[in-house]
Amino acid sequence: MPTLHPSPPPGPGSVVAPRELTALGGGSIAVPARDGKLVHLQFRRFAGCPVCNLHLRSIATRHGEITAAGIREVVVFHSPESELAPHADGLPFPLVADPEQALYREFGIERGARSVLSPRAWPAMAYGVLRDLGPVLLGRRRPPVARPEGGRLGLPGDFLIAPDGTVVAAKHGTHASDQWSVDELLAHAATARAR
Repeated sequence: MPTLHPSPPPGPGSVVAPRELTALGGGSIAVPARDGKLVHLQFRRFAGCPVCNLHLRSIATRHGEITAAGIREVVVFHSPESELAPHADGLPFPLVADPEQALYREFGIERGARSVLSPRAWPAMAYGVLRDLGPVLLGRRRPPVARPEGGRLGLPGDFLIAPDGTVVAAKHGTHASDQWSVDELLAHAATARAR
């Protein structure tokens, strides 16, 4: 019997099948968007991850620019809702819990020790921990759980999906802090709109 290989993960030029994702706390999110917007589908690590928190704050700070560019943010975590909910306050975009990691597998988002062993991730890890330490000690922010479901070795990923489902840009992170900056996201969106 031949060995079955999974489909290759979506990359630029491939088409993503329409789906409805369930946002944390309820509500449905269409991917691709049905209103003509681009969807930035982000895959983050675990709920409360200091590197992810740092990155998502940069997205939240510039969310107005992102929406003005016709982009809808959708952020996926491999944590269950119970772990994700305490970290959702103040984020102006939907979070999706995917503890079974079905979307992670479909989009080819990997995990591995290189996520935290790469020296390129260390500055963001150190800064994220230091930035979260004060609010955690003061009780203003919950720390991540000691043993997050799905572990701590996930890698990030970014996909920009056009309204017709075409992936116009993609990035599979090679370490914990290897994701698009807001400027990179906006540049990808401008290129997609110009086509």
